[in-house]
Amino acid sequence: MMSRFFVVVIDGLGIGAQEDAAEYGDEGTNTLGHVLKETGVKLPNFERLGLGNIEPLKTVDKCNQPLGSYGKMREVSAGKDSTTGHWEIAGIHLDQPFPTYPKGFPEEVIRKFCEKTKTDGVLANLPYSGTDVIRDYGEEHIKSGKPIVYTSADSVFQVACHVDVVSLEKLYEWCEYARNEVMVGDHAVGRVIARPFHGEPGNFERLSDDRHDYSMTPPKPNLLSLLQENGAKTYTIGKVIDLFAGEGFDQYRRTKSNAEGLSQTLSLMSAKVDNSFVFVNLIDTDQKYGHRQDPQGFGEALQEIDRALPAMISKLDEGDLLIFLGDHGNDPTDDSTDHTREFVPLIAVNGSQKPGKDLGIRSTFSDVSATALEYFGIENSLPGTSFLDKVK
Repeated sequence: MMSRFFVVVIDGLGIGAQEDAAEYGDEGTNTLGHVLKETGVKLPNFERLGLGNIEPLKTVDKCNQPLGSYGKMREVSAGKDSTTGHWEIAGIHLDQPFPTYPKGFPEEVIRKFCEKTKTDGVLANLPYSGTDVIRDYGEEHIKSGKPIVYTSADSVFQVACHVDVVSLEKLYEWCEYARNEVMVGDHAVGRVIARPFHGEPGNFERLSDDRHDYSMTPPKPNLLSLLQENGAKTYTIGKVIDLFAGEGFDQYRRTKSNAEGLSQTLSLMSAKVDNSFVFVNLIDTDQKYGHRQDPQGFGEALQEIDRALPAMISKLDEGDLLIFLGDHGNDPTDDSTDHTREFVPLIAVNGSQKPGKDLGIRSTFSDVSATALEYFGIENSLPGTSFLDKVK
């Protein structure tokens, strides 16, 4: 009997505005519902797992005997970004949101950053799309040598530089300095991100493989620290390693796309590592389609995941548990490119493939960490309530 616990986060997949959504300007949002209504996309394998049993959905019906247990989860931490969501999944609650900068960074932040970079200033210093900011400021950056500094709706300090102007090593050094010396205290953003690019004016291209995230170090104890202390093997696939500042995992694999993330997950499932916890992030729904307000692309990304489900489920042994959920919403049909404050869907499949149960509305994402700790026989000192008795 295996003991493997898989958590797969479909980035930006919300399923309806939370009660406090108006405080975030997100009333009426529903990422999954609006994507399905807009596109007509069908998700037959998720339907069999019970996705349509959570909320009425346009193209995903209820299933009388779903293979998965189903429900939705409420985020209680302040904020609606990836770091906040993933940290709450791991049993960390934030009373204060990470700071955001809708009008750009204040003068004292830029001045301190420029002292280290020995530049006469920065370019942009506004919320911006990563592709748009290098299009609009890339040529001026090449001529002046000034770094492009920008943010987004997330709590991020991003630095974009052309590799022929600022070497990767220097860019990483600047970002490490920003993380450790500048973006601290009241300005302690969730992530500082190095965003190198190359190419010629009119044809700049981001070098995603060379992107590097510098996250806040997560407080302990958390799910990952407790698992490691108690001898469980911890693995991650996708951007999760960056959200936890490189801590808490025995092995990690970064990915370029959902296709690669799904392939890596299936490979790790095939390896059958006993007493293991695997934390996966599938980013395309959020990064490529949610922020760019592309419901069709979002729907097709969900279809790609849906097609992988039978192979994933076939690799589960008795005793294994596979969980799908979101980390926040990112409704591509609303008026904003921001994340949205939404409930997220919860689907849990066990290796015995017994019919699933209704898990209801969970009071916090941290119910996942409580469930994982009970699964591995570890005393829970974190927030959250286990639902293991309903899914094993």
